[in-house]
Amino acid sequence: MRVAMFVLICVLCIPALAEDHAEGAAKPITSEVAPKAGTVAAAVKQASSPPPAAVLPSVLKDPARAAADAARAEEAAQREEELGMRLKASLARLEQANAATRRARAHKPVMAKSQPAAAPEHASMEGQLHAAHWDYEGEGGPLRWGRLNPAWAKCETGTRQSPIDIRDGIKVELDPVGFDYKPARFSVLDNGHTIQVNVGAGNTITVMGRMYELAQFHFHRPSEERINGRNFAMVAHLVHKDVDGRLAVVAAMITEGAAHNLVQTVWNNLPLEKNEATSPTALIDMNQMLPIHREYYTYMGSLTTPPCSEGVLWLVMKEPIQLSTQQLAIFARLYPMNARPIQLGSGRLIKESN
Repeated sequence: MRVAMFVLICVLCIPALAEDHAEGAAKPITSEVAPKAGTVAAAVKQASSPPPAAVLPSVLKDPARAAADAARAEEAAQREEELGMRLKASLARLEQANAATRRARAHKPVMAKSQPAAAPEHASMEGQLHAAHWDYEGEGGPLRWGRLNPAWAKCETGTRQSPIDIRDGIKVELDPVGFDYKPARFSVLDNGHTIQVNVGAGNTITVMGRMYELAQFHFHRPSEERINGRNFAMVAHLVHKDVDGRLAVVAAMITEGAAHNLVQTVWNNLPLEKNEATSPTALIDMNQMLPIHREYYTYMGSLTTPPCSEGVLWLVMKEPIQLSTQQLAIFARLYPMNARPIQLGSGRLIKESN
């Protein structure tokens, strides 16, 4: 481009040079050419320097292209403005959501830590967890057990429930219960419903050709069972289980009398807190929980606490064992009454030893 401008300037200068040459041919060429040469040099310098910024677009840029560039620039500016507006709207929505979450957390009630459920009386047999509180009176009493938890429906609808008033039994030659009890380790638990003693392995009974292993025993006051309408001061339930999961419960009625060594050992190791077992180093001999004479009543019934599962073989000793007045008073102080009411016999067969 600079070369073209130089050529253009030279073309413009040639007529002037020719005219000067015609008018003063006698003049030395050097004296006339020098000023003109300066003019050409200035023109060349001007051509080689960039034109002013204001002049360049109008001289070098096509008007249509300039208009297109301006339109694109305006469109880009509009897009940037729209993007900024959308970003501001998104940030506003996010802040509103965060504020709502903070308000919800501020008004959310603090939930109390759940307390561990009291271990059910026959928990080791049934593996049941109590989803509702049950008791022996009030809103959680026996008349409502079947409605407190769907899993406890048998407490209300069952037809083979325990305890019962044992009467009108058929006297037959029942096989003796084969007790095979030996000294064993034990632990004592206050489960919120009774005092329960968990017994180490190795204590079994054999009855009707089936062997059951003792798992635990516990107490009720007064006795849950009645014999021909008679209540006893307390009863001990010895809970056994066979390899198929079937239960057999031996019931030893308790009357006031002499002190009982095994029960005193249990009372000596009562836990200071509910649901926290103590594990003494001493051993207990479960034969002490049995009367001297082993005649019994037997019938099919249920657990006497939720979930009131049926299909339980009951073996109720006809002869009671004894606890002292002081020993009875210790349990009464902990549990004045923890006996389920008598249930309907529903025509069940009851057998008793001759």
